[in-house]
Amino acid sequence: MDPTQTPRVFSERYELNHLIARGGMAEVYRAHDRLLDRPVALKVLFPELSIDRSFVERFRREAQAAANLSHPNIVPVFDWGEDTGTYFIVMEFIDGRPLSSILKSAGPLSPERTADIGAHVAAALGYAHKHGVVHRDVKPGNVLITDDGQVKVTDFGIARAMNTEESLTQTGAVMGTATYFSPEQAEGLGVDSRSDIYSMGVVLFEMVTGRPPFLGESPVAVASKHVRDNPPAPRELNPQIPPTFEAIILKSMAKDPAHRYATAEDLRADLLRFNEGRSVLAMEDTTAMIGVAGLTTTVAAVGGMDATRAVGAVGGYDGASGTGNDTEVPEETGSNRTRNTAIILAVLLLILGLAGFFLGRNLGYFGGSASFNVPNVIGQDAQVATATLRADGLNVNQVQQVSSKPLNSVISTDPAPDTLVKKGDSVTLKVAIVAPPVQVNVPDGITNTTQANAVAILQSAGLQSTVVYRTSTAQKGTVLSTNPASGTKVNQGATVTLTVSSGPANVSVPSLIGLSQAAAGQTLGNAGLNVGNVTSVASPQYAAGLVISSNPGTGSSVSPGSSVDIEVSSGPPPPTTTTTAVPSTTSTSTTTSTAPSSSTTSTAAHP
Repeated sequence: MDPTQTPRVFSERYELNHLIARGGMAEVYRAHDRLLDRPVALKVLFPELSIDRSFVERFRREAQAAANLSHPNIVPVFDWGEDTGTYFIVMEFIDGRPLSSILKSAGPLSPERTADIGAHVAAALGYAHKHGVVHRDVKPGNVLITDDGQVKVTDFGIARAMNTEESLTQTGAVMGTATYFSPEQAEGLGVDSRSDIYSMGVVLFEMVTGRPPFLGESPVAVASKHVRDNPPAPRELNPQIPPTFEAIILKSMAKDPAHRYATAEDLRADLLRFNEGRSVLAMEDTTAMIGVAGLTTTVAAVGGMDATRAVGAVGGYDGASGTGNDTEVPEETGSNRTRNTAIILAVLLLILGLAGFFLGRNLGYFGGSASFNVPNVIGQDAQVATATLRADGLNVNQVQQVSSKPLNSVISTDPAPDTLVKKGDSVTLKVAIVAPPVQVNVPDGITNTTQANAVAILQSAGLQSTVVYRTSTAQKGTVLSTNPASGTKVNQGATVTLTVSSGPANVSVPSLIGLSQAAAGQTLGNAGLNVGNVTSVASPQYAAGLVISSNPGTGSSVSPGSSVDIEVSSGPPPPTTTTTAVPSTTSTSTTTSTAPSSSTTSTAAHP
C-alpha cells in the first residue's frame, strides 16, 4: 500500500493496514475491524478476477465452506462481501508463521514435534470431513503455528462440499499444489477425504526429512511421480526417524486410497499413540507398505526388538478389503511346520540373493554401471539438495558464500551437474549467505512534519514505512509519532510505522438554550468550540440574559474550534399603546383619552 494514500475501507468497516501474503487468486491483508475494534485478515479477490463469475462463485463457496466449520484448529471466517465490485472474505487474524516458513528456517523437525503438529492438523481435517468438506490443498503453507504453539489450518479456497453437484471432487478437475497432490488428484479423478490424508502424509514426510518425497523440473513432472513412482523411505533420508513413524508416513501415502488410513481421526490416533510410546496401527498393516518400501517392511516390535519380515500373498486374505474368507485353516502339524520352515528359508535366501544382485549392479557388477550423473540441485534449498545427493550415495560438503541469491540456496556444485561420479564420491555445495545487516538509526525530525516529508526522510536512511491514522487536533497529514522511536537502531530496510493525524474528529454543538451568556460560553469552550456573534432579541419566554437559540443548532456536527452564534434574550418586549376616542355623555362635547391597550380610562365633561 502507498503510505501517502488514505487506507481503503471495505464496507465502511474493514480498514486495510498492510499486505500479508499474495496467492494465485487473491491478496491477504491485515486489516482493522472498526466496528468491533480488532485486527482481522482480509482476503481480497484480484480485481481482474472479480468480473469472472466462476471465480466469484468459487470465492463465495470458500467463505461458505469455511464459515460452517467451527473448530479450534481451523481459522474461522467472520464475514464476506462485495465493495465497489471487489469481493473479500474476513477471517480471524492469526499472529503466527506458516509451517513452510518454519521448515525453511529451522530445517527438519523431530518426529515427536512433527507428530504433535500433525495430530492437530488431522483433528482439523477430521472435523471438516465429518461436515462434508474436503480441503484439497493440504500443504505446509496452509498450516499456521502461533508463538504459543497453537496449530491452525487455513485456506479452504478449493475445498468443496462432497455432496454438491458442482463439486470439484468430480472427475476431471485437477486443483491443488502438485508437490502435495494425491495420485487421484494428479490424474484428475474423483477424490474424497482420503486424498487429504495422502497430502498430510507428504507434509509429514517433508517435516521429518527436510524435503518433499518427489522433486521435479515442473509441476507436471512432480504430479506424474505421485502417480507412478514410489517415494524414498524416510529413514534413508533421516536415519533418526523411528520405524514406527516411518510406517505412519508410508501408510498415509499409500497409492491406493483403500490402503491409507480410513479417516483423519485414525491418522490422528496413530500420531498420538506414537508420541505416547505405544504401538501404532500402521505397523500392523503391511498391505499399504507393499510397493512402497520394497519387498520387506518393519512390523510391530516383539519383546522390545524390531523385526523385519517378508510379506507375501496369503491364501484366503483379501489385501484390498482387509478381510479373510471363510476357509478353515487346519492346525499345523509337525510335518507342516517343517515344510513351512523350508519355504520360509527358501524365500529368505531368494530375497537375499535379489538384494545382493541389485547391490552388485549398483556397485558396477553384473552389468550394472558404477557411474551416474551428479543431479542438478542448483537453486534448491541446501538441506533439500543435501538430502537428494545423499540419497544417491554421495558425500556432501557445504561452503558458504555471500551472494544475492536466496538465503541457503545452492549457488553451484563441485563437480558440476551431470558430471559422472560414483557412490561414495564427494560433492561440495556453495551455499548462499547474506552479508550481516547494516544498522541505522531511525532519523530525527520525523514527528510534527508532513507524511510526505517523513516518508522521504526514511527512504533517504534506507528504511521502509507503513502508516496508521489517528484522529487528532493536529493538522491532517501531520506525523504524530513513530515506532520505533527516533534514535532507535534498526536494520537497514526495516519498516517504521508512522502514526499520522487524520484531522480532528467532529464534535456536536451542545444545548445552550436557557443558559446565561457566560454559562453558554463556558459550555462551548468545554466542547472545543468558540462563541461567535451574540445578538440580543426580546423574548416573552426567557428572562433577560438567557440564551434563546444557537446557530448551528443543538446536535449539529462541526469541526473543533468552530464558532457558534447565539441569541440572548433582552427581556419581554415593551407594551404597545393605542389612542381611542371616547364618546361624550352630552351632545356638545367629547374627550380624547390615551391609555394602554390593556385598559381604558375615560374623562367626560360634565354640564
